[in-house]
Amino acid sequence: MSASPLTLDCLGQKCPLPVIALAKQIRNVRIGEVVRVLADDPAAANDIPAWCRMKEQEYLGSPEANAFEVRRLS
Repeated sequence: MSASPLTLDCLGQKCPLPVIALAKQIRNVRIGEVVRVLADDPAAANDIPAWCRMKEQEYLGSPEANAFEVRRLS
């Protein structure tokens, strides 16, 4: 696994752009690795976990404000 997660800077972007970026970039990490999405759109707090449920990826939570972590499962 990588030492630090792939970080996507989506600050200032409105829905659905942070989720689109996550969907594109999650393919670039190995299964088991983490992608961190930085997003300040309030919709991201609902959209990212919902996307994880639909795509069967693991939502790890929001360890700090405006940061959302997702583990690639498939």
